[in-house]
Amino acid sequence: MSGILFTALELGLINAICVLALFLSYQMLNICDLSTDGCFTFGACVGAVTALSGHPYLSIPAAMLAGALSGITVSFLQWKMGIDSLLAGIIVNTALYSINIAVMGNASLVNLNKAETVFTLFRDALRNSFLSSYYRIIVILLFVTVIVLFLNWFLKTKLGLAIRATGSNRIMVASSSVDADKMTMIALAVSGSICALSGCLLAQYQKSANIDIGSGILTIALASLLIGRIFYRHDSSMVIKICASVFGSFIFRIIYALSLRLNMPAFMLKLISSLIVALAISFPYLYRKYQENRHMRKEEGRC
Repeated sequence: MSGILFTALELGLINAICVLALFLSYQMLNICDLSTDGCFTFGACVGAVTALSGHPYLSIPAAMLAGALSGITVSFLQWKMGIDSLLAGIIVNTALYSINIAVMGNASLVNLNKAETVFTLFRDALRNSFLSSYYRIIVILLFVTVIVLFLNWFLKTKLGLAIRATGSNRIMVASSSVDADKMTMIALAVSGSICALSGCLLAQYQKSANIDIGSGILTIALASLLIGRIFYRHDSSMVIKICASVFGSFIFRIIYALSLRLNMPAFMLKLISSLIVALAISFPYLYRKYQENRHMRKEEGRC
């Protein structure tokens, strides 16, 4: 059981990076980027191909650059071509399917079993230390920590505050001489680069990248993000909100792992993901209705 929990922690933290990408685009900018699945796969494919060519360290910035280009493309379709944000995400996500296969050399799978990755490099560096058995979790925690610290800093800068204001009230921001479209492009570029980083790490973690590696990641990330909302208040600090989103990803993976432990068929896992999203979204409403009904019963009891 401890092995399942440890694997859930590792995968949960990798997915947490994608959750943080969604935290920026969905939570702060108030845009649901439907290109997330394709962007995640794009980062995995670019990172895998770069690592396979003998450049494991270069695979990280290469994947992030690919993700940033994906985010810029989504924003360009909205900004310059007048396409709705949801439709723009769908268009880019569909296009990325073909692009990802082209990146992998007209194949649907890239095998990294014999290639150097950031994980194997850290494993070799820690070979003679007491941390040698934990090299994977160390690498993942390192990247998660960097992204958490970066987002906490970035969202407090003038640019970050302008992005947050754009998500809260786009019309007000436009009237304040701030280019809302440019803020959207920057935010989606940063969000895309973080999402692609998550895909790159997952591909190197499991030593392969395939065309379906990002399938359903939007649902998983959204569910994790909404679960994380339960653990903070509206007036909580930014770092608490960010860390709660990471914790939400781990909680989701625990539920996933327990479902597998109960011998649930693999094809049922997407149904579980959908149910978790539905419950997480409806929880505030259901809790409010429960409180209202409870208050009404008390008032009736007094009468």
